[in-house]
Amino acid sequence: YFFIKNVLTFFLTLSTFKKLDSCLLFEGKTSFGMSIFNLSNAIMGSGILGLAFAMSNTGIILLCEILLVFIAILSAYSIHLLLKSAGVVGIRAYEQLGNRAFGHPGKMLAAVIITVHNIGAMSSYLFIVKSELPLVIQAFLGKQENTGEWFLNGNFLIIIVSALIILPLATMKQLGYLGYTSGFSLSCMVFFLISVIYKKFNIPCPLEDEDHHNLSHLSHGHGYINGTDDFCEAKMFTINSQTAYTIPILAFAFVCHPEVLPIYTELRDATKKRMQNVANISILAMFIMYLLTALFGYLTFYGNVESELLHTYSRVDPLDVLVLCVRLAVLVAVTLTVPVVLFPIRRALLQILFPDKPFHWARHIIIAFCLISLVNLLVIFVPSIRDIFGLIGATSAPSLIFILPGIFYIRIVPEEQEPMFSRSKIQAACFAAVGFIFMVMSLSFIIIDWVTGESRSGGGH
Repeated sequence: YFFIKNVLTFFLTLSTFKKLDSCLLFEGKTSFGMSIFNLSNAIMGSGILGLAFAMSNTGIILLCEILLVFIAILSAYSIHLLLKSAGVVGIRAYEQLGNRAFGHPGKMLAAVIITVHNIGAMSSYLFIVKSELPLVIQAFLGKQENTGEWFLNGNFLIIIVSALIILPLATMKQLGYLGYTSGFSLSCMVFFLISVIYKKFNIPCPLEDEDHHNLSHLSHGHGYINGTDDFCEAKMFTINSQTAYTIPILAFAFVCHPEVLPIYTELRDATKKRMQNVANISILAMFIMYLLTALFGYLTFYGNVESELLHTYSRVDPLDVLVLCVRLAVLVAVTLTVPVVLFPIRRALLQILFPDKPFHWARHIIIAFCLISLVNLLVIFVPSIRDIFGLIGATSAPSLIFILPGIFYIRIVPEEQEPMFSRSKIQAACFAAVGFIFMVMSLSFIIIDWVTGESRSGGGH
């Protein structure tokens, strides 16, 4: 009897383990520091280039003391809910959490949202490569304008960069291997931040061209105010038609949630507390970099700052050596971020299409190749980087930061641990509700801005 009982128990346990995500059987080997590099790199990307523009449309106090702090704290709390849910059921895959909470529809929903968001993020990174790399090559060649050669064509350049750099890195078997490239990427962005601070004290306001003509009238969405003292004065609190894009930009800038569980899986000596420390340190470091970049970028150009900060510097001196080096550093940073962002998409697709299949190199490489090819095609037809930030930030970002972690926590954590009307679950419900309200309001503001913008442009013709 005892022999038969033990044999049955063994086979039942074995079958249960087969149903669990394979990451439970995976021993993490990535160090604490490398995990911080990977998560920080996942947080920081193209969003940092839009923060000075966000500050110009909100003011210093509204952005720094309210919105930036608010989004950072909520992002850390969201990761806490995600890790708590994963710890309860022993699952370290976003899609499997959705499956545990709502069955197959929940799994599909999580996978689709992760895929859409990260494809949008990859598109924004490659959009920077498409727009900035030709200018860098043109400047290094000493050309005053783009003369149409193939090596100055952004569409060709993103294909070359994708094939020679992104695809080889994206075929790495484990995300932890990218810790070294993530560390180098972060060092490039630190150089970018130092340069932004340095340029604050070397660029006069108002902007002037080579013939000392005032460039303030070129401001996008900001009217020139007679008297440079008024125009070059920092605004503490501002609301205008472009403010609608501010919160989506901030939300987009702090989204790292699809990468949290894969990094957690590969973390050495993984515990919830250890992974939460990785998340908190990463968010704090990126918060400081975001804050300083937004502040000094805004205090350099004030109302003249554009939605893509690097373009604003090119209006002062397109051939400035430091600005060229900064452009190159940012290009390297965003290029090395793309493989990190690709990993969760591939994992989501594998969970949907091949849920019970073991690792296979051909499948691993083919999915990476198809994803990179798709993003390359999308980038060719993207009209504006602001549209990517706005739409992705207003839809998938609140889903990943607010809605899904909140409802997963409510559904997964059993009532024995947390009753339905306990403070923790009420907070999680309010958290998800805030995300839904944020999504509706942001989309409404953006659509209204598009409609009114089209009306104004139509009336002008």
